[in-house]
Amino acid sequence: GAHGLKGKEGAYIKVYETGSRYQLVHSAILAATPAICGNSSRAGKIAGACFVTGIALFSGSCYAVALSEDRSVGKLAPVGGF
Repeated sequence: GAHGLKGKEGAYIKVYETGSRYQLVHSAILAATPAICGNSSRAGKIAGACFVTGIALFSGSCYAVALSEDRSVGKLAPVGGF
């Protein structure tokens, strides 16, 4: 993870940290989804799928920006997130 950011500009480290923080928070919510929605409910499965997709798209694009140092690859994350 962060070891690959040595020597990178501070702004890109901040973008990586943002992606990491959002992934951590949303993963915790994802883990709580069965308790909130019920283990086998359709709503829980849809909510879980949405969380997984959102985590992959948002955090993944933050990681891509940070590692490539190219903001054009982060189009899946809103501009305000950077």
